[in-house]
Amino acid sequence: MRTKCTGRSSVLFNNPPRLICGSTIVGDVEAQGPLGSCFDITLEDDTWGEDTWEKAERKMFEHAVRKALDKAGLTPMGIDILLGGDLLNQIISANFAARELEMPFLGLYGACSTMAESILIGSMLIDGGYANRIACAATSHFSTAERQYRLPLEMGAQSTPTSQRTVTGAGCSILADSACGDNGQFSSIYVAGGVIGRVVDLGITDASNMGAAMAPAAADTLKKHLFDTGRTVADYDYIVTGDLGRFGSELFAMLLADSGIDIGNRHLDCGNIIFYSKQNVDCGGSGCGCSAVTLNGYLLPRMEAGDFNRILFMATGALMSPTAGLQGDSIPGIAHGVIIERRKN
Repeated sequence: MRTKCTGRSSVLFNNPPRLICGSTIVGDVEAQGPLGSCFDITLEDDTWGEDTWEKAERKMFEHAVRKALDKAGLTPMGIDILLGGDLLNQIISANFAARELEMPFLGLYGACSTMAESILIGSMLIDGGYANRIACAATSHFSTAERQYRLPLEMGAQSTPTSQRTVTGAGCSILADSACGDNGQFSSIYVAGGVIGRVVDLGITDASNMGAAMAPAAADTLKKHLFDTGRTVADYDYIVTGDLGRFGSELFAMLLADSGIDIGNRHLDCGNIIFYSKQNVDCGGSGCGCSAVTLNGYLLPRMEAGDFNRILFMATGALMSPTAGLQGDSIPGIAHGVIIERRKN
């Protein structure tokens, strides 16, 4: 009997896990943006003392987890499962970091939706009684992503108006069963439920227009969730998308309007707020790290402070592959969501 499922795609938890802390690491460009003061660690340079960008990215993942553990007063032994991933082939950043952390590890690939995916799966595991404490992490790096998905930086290629800058950032959230009684950075934030997205593909083939590839999936996931739960947009202080950027956000609103849903001023996109427009980032930020650092560094502290009480954090992912792209395939999109609430204890 599927007692915890609401409709086909959504879940509501009987035992909502607490989100006890969050940590963030960003690059210097991100630190110069409007949220710069919200982040824990800023890289000294884009290699962070390593000899490759890829090694810097795995170091970011590892240290984001360690920073979150410090905030929670925990050691790696206190974590039952590490969930997370990145954008690189075979999620090498997360894999190598997990080797150093020595935690039971489930690697995830949801492209830029990975932060929401990890929190959703982690919350389901805790609500189901399979774990007490779970670390959820995601990372991305501008230089590694450009090398893998587009053109090496050494070529000096110009970006197109619809492109977005991959955020150099890593974020980690620690989830705990409320019965654990853990102290931490946050005392009143819970994951109340979530929605599992489906792959949506409208045939976008331009790797520099990820907002258009992801917006249909974001609209589909939100519509499914509202239908499943009987809720409206007004039941949330914010519908937070991960990295649709300016163009993708406009398309998202248009697609919802076509279905009779007015997102109004309740939509907030992490990719739109992490950079200033004067930073020459075209349509905004993207990457696993975009939503990960915005959630943990900016949104959760504001929620703990009482600025808002319920959000649908719906990170969005463009499931693109360099190999598939060279073979003429399109870019499928996905979006997963988690309901995050501030509750009085």
